[in-house]
Amino acid sequence: MDRREFVITASAATAVMSAQPSFALADDNPFLKPWALADGAPAFDLVKTEHYLPAFEAGMSETRREIAAIIADSSAPTFANTIEAIERGGEIMDRVQSVFFNMTSANTNAELQKIQREISPKLAAFRNEIVLNDQLFARIEAVYNQRDTLEPEQARVAEKYYKDFVRAGAKLNPSQKERMREIDQRMSELMVQFQQNDLADTNAFTMELASEEDRAGLPDFVLAAALQAGRDHGQDGKYLITLSRSSVQSFLELSPRRDLREKAFKAWAARGANSNDYDNRKLIAEIVALRIERANLLGYRTHADFVLEERMAKTPQAARDLIERVWKPARARAIEERTDMQRLIDSEQGGFKLEAWDWRYYAEKVREEKFALDQDELKPYFQLEKMIEAAFYTASNLWGLNFKPRPELPVYADGVRAWEVRDRDGSLIGLFYGDYYARPAKRSGAWMSSYRTQQYLGGKRTPVVVNVCNFNKPQAGSPALLSYDDAETLFHEFGHALHGLLSSVTYPRLSGTSVPTDFVEFPSQVYEHWLGQRQILEKFAVHYETGEVIPSALLEKLMAARNFNQGFATVEFLASAFVDMDVHSLTEASANTFDIDAAEQETLSRLGMLPEIVCRHRPTHFSHIFAGGYSAGYYSYMWSEVLDADGFEAFKETNNIFDPETAKRLRQHVYSAGGTRDPMELYVAFRGREPDVQALLRNRGFA
Repeated sequence: MDRREFVITASAATAVMSAQPSFALADDNPFLKPWALADGAPAFDLVKTEHYLPAFEAGMSETRREIAAIIADSSAPTFANTIEAIERGGEIMDRVQSVFFNMTSANTNAELQKIQREISPKLAAFRNEIVLNDQLFARIEAVYNQRDTLEPEQARVAEKYYKDFVRAGAKLNPSQKERMREIDQRMSELMVQFQQNDLADTNAFTMELASEEDRAGLPDFVLAAALQAGRDHGQDGKYLITLSRSSVQSFLELSPRRDLREKAFKAWAARGANSNDYDNRKLIAEIVALRIERANLLGYRTHADFVLEERMAKTPQAARDLIERVWKPARARAIEERTDMQRLIDSEQGGFKLEAWDWRYYAEKVREEKFALDQDELKPYFQLEKMIEAAFYTASNLWGLNFKPRPELPVYADGVRAWEVRDRDGSLIGLFYGDYYARPAKRSGAWMSSYRTQQYLGGKRTPVVVNVCNFNKPQAGSPALLSYDDAETLFHEFGHALHGLLSSVTYPRLSGTSVPTDFVEFPSQVYEHWLGQRQILEKFAVHYETGEVIPSALLEKLMAARNFNQGFATVEFLASAFVDMDVHSLTEASANTFDIDAAEQETLSRLGMLPEIVCRHRPTHFSHIFAGGYSAGYYSYMWSEVLDADGFEAFKETNNIFDPETAKRLRQHVYSAGGTRDPMELYVAFRGREPDVQALLRNRGFA
């Protein structure tokens, strides 16, 4: 979380106060002054668990004084003395929140989780002290009403603040505001608990491959990762399959043991729904009910209506129109894929019907049959180090960026690395951290986050960003090998990182990734396209043992198979997007009786979901929407794919994937622009026209 979030995100509280910290503030608390390290690098080596709560208290106290000073200003509200004053404040909160919430996602422990449960409702109350303060809102509204006299970027910031406060409840009556505070405070508690349950239930399952028979047919890289997982879980010498996506997916793709595939798959799909202490179903019921009530308080029919108003899609129906347009061809392709796999099972006299835990295994066998391509042959060419190098090389060729390792900078966990990033003229752009390996203390998935956002307000401030992934950790002395999907994830998250690093705006509220969720995925998804280009693969897909570049025959197979199994991938994604949209389009739901399992099944039945495919994210572990910012917004990845597929065609039309003029427009109007303009305006400025949805269908092989 950063300053924009703590100022503008609604939650729950009272009026602005000048309370003093209730914790003793040690002189050595590193959050109380700017990081002394070069270029804003966090002093991870100085941060101790006991520093967080006092720093939060100090940060809230500092911000209260800053807000009180703004309100006490007797002069007429102006952009400088109101909006800009808010933007300049909150330095302590900025530092402590950026580190703490990254740690609770990437490297948590019981102590941090306890602090998270304690501080989240306090922060919710604190946020509402600000966004529900009548005097502060009156000043913001006065500036908003003068926005036609402001510079364009200032007008955009004023509009954002005004809408943020209104959508947080600033125009509600006193009793409604009190209820909003109660809802938001409870929501903060529920979302933290959901996230912690998800991690705990994920870590609760491991499956040992105890015998040679259990390990039969698995390639060396899978076994090496399983051994490392055993080591990471304190069971040195044991081969463990975990519910980390890289671990379980590799096993499902490559293990011939159908019984073990079933066991692993069912555990993977059931996270958060095991009728244990980590079951998320009751939490979801209360979250859904509170979101409906909150939307109604603000004058919206549903939570989806509330959310989509500030997205590119604008309405739930517009989002549905897109995903429904893709669903039909995707489902038809998935049926074809299912037929191919059942045919193969029958030809082998398997004697069983394809099930969900069979899909990935038989998809790999069909891929090998159709394209003579298998993961065991391909994976040795996708070394983590070479893929990092490839991602850097792409940015260098597009925009002249240079990446220099900074091994002397402190990091928060073993294996995390830091680089400084410089522009072609040698000027510093920012710092980039990479945290690539799975560990029990890290939640599942992959993401980009910021420790410091870019701004020019009061002088140049360079960004500090991090990519967090969950790739299988190799054994000591061995390279980390990625699947092609893993490599795409690396490029995807690095695209997000570049969106933060290349930001060039004045105000923090508009910096970097501060854009609607259905646009924020465009810079990340368009960056994935470079990985699939011959110029990149022929240079960086290098065998880890021989040093041989990927043979042209194998490369041809990879290129030919690019859209293989795309029906499955699209169906499992869209199913999650439909469930998300349906649940958040409800007009009523009881916190005591709402049944998320039944709601999921109702959606899937309406869609005619193939029983051999499950949602990419089952609701009970769908942190995107129940513990993150993607509620009623998971469709965003598909919406952004319309943009990224069409956007990359701009390069293809020049016959140069590094075309300088196209790259310049992409940087200027997308990666550097942040939220300074409407997203469609930014896209048109880059592309010269609005996007063509047919590009998405072509990209997935459905056209």
